[in-house]
Amino acid sequence: MPHSILIVDDEAGIRHSLSSILSEEGYAVEAVSTGEECLARLARGAVDVVLLDVWLPKMDGLETLEQMRQEGHFPMVVMISGHGNIETAVRATKLGAFDFVEKPLSIEKTTRSVKNALEFLRLEEENRRLREELGYRYQVIGQSVPMKALRQQIALAAPTNGRVLIYGESGTGKELVARALHAASLRSSELFVEVNCAAIPEELIESELFGHTKGSFTGASEDKVGKFRMADNGTLFLDEVGDMSLRTQAKVLRVLEEQRLEPIGSHQPTAVNVRVIAATNKKLEEQIARGLFREDLFYRLNVIPFTVPALRERVEDIPILARHFLAEFSAAYGRKAKQLSDAALAVLMRYAWPGNVRELRNLIERLVIICPHGQIEPLHLPPELFRGVAGLSAKPSATLHEARSAYEREFILRKLEENQWNMTRTAVALGLERSHLYRKMKVLGISADE
Repeated sequence: MPHSILIVDDEAGIRHSLSSILSEEGYAVEAVSTGEECLARLARGAVDVVLLDVWLPKMDGLETLEQMRQEGHFPMVVMISGHGNIETAVRATKLGAFDFVEKPLSIEKTTRSVKNALEFLRLEEENRRLREELGYRYQVIGQSVPMKALRQQIALAAPTNGRVLIYGESGTGKELVARALHAASLRSSELFVEVNCAAIPEELIESELFGHTKGSFTGASEDKVGKFRMADNGTLFLDEVGDMSLRTQAKVLRVLEEQRLEPIGSHQPTAVNVRVIAATNKKLEEQIARGLFREDLFYRLNVIPFTVPALRERVEDIPILARHFLAEFSAAYGRKAKQLSDAALAVLMRYAWPGNVRELRNLIERLVIICPHGQIEPLHLPPELFRGVAGLSAKPSATLHEARSAYEREFILRKLEENQWNMTRTAVALGLERSHLYRKMKVLGISADE
């Protein structure tokens, strides 16, 4: 569909010539002679670009633009004037005009201005779509009571500048919560900068956080901007903050208290405006008692505490997460969407998930890649999901058939491991024919290649 252009000018000759030129460029063009007609046309439907003359009878162009915004119309507006001055241009820009062209109109400049306005519109739409995709990517998924409460906490805390400390086991989604907080904050248009305090060597973390000047230490061949400076006006996420050394903790505390820092090798303090979100899989109160974490820093970071529950504590969310990841990876790899059978879901829900959501996500990605069938059954699931399941299979959610199958699978796997996966010895130990053992393994989804 061609882009729509509305020309608003009281000179018939200009309306006619601009309509002809822009129609030849492939645009859908309409023309009116007054501001009132312009507003009436916009009330019937949106247009992409308005070429608006400043000098119009009754309601002039600037009044029309102001009324346009008050009524909720937001096309790209290019102002046209035969008596342009700086004051008019400034006022038009403040009212939201994209560009300002003077009469006599240059065909080249006018068409270029229209193209630039449409390109800006395209980029704005692309940015909006990307923001929506990011919002989808960083949404906190789950309908369990803990996850509903967590979303409420995010909604309340996000618009503030309060520091947040996120607790949770590895793989629960602490970084996802931090990104969701940033995306819903007043700083969302600025950078989200992440630092994994456990992954950076002790001798480098101060340089990573605060930066350094050229020549400040061996190997400092050029100036380096630290993460605090990179996150200025945005959000800094200190992941695994419990692994930070006491020396670095003291310097971070000072930055939080003074809102300024000095790069290594510099004595010139630099002001920073950063919202800090920290996360840990450790119990910091225990770390404080052992002298491994500063109590004053803890109270600086722990303004708004969040706890992300382990996946085993919200079993009812496993089907929702699994289907979400199936859709995500099927689209990412260009595969036809797969489904999980009820029996396969029952296995997923009985497993303890020591790696939490990260482990589930990785498993679903693997299944999307390697499973040849449209429906995923228990036989497609890896053996570790069945180990230890016999003791759990008496849960009310399990059927007798599922419990028996889970127990048989676990028992056969254990015998195979005891016999180093020698099929003859395992068959003897189980009291089965070798061919019967192979059939059992196939039914229970045990691969001889394992």
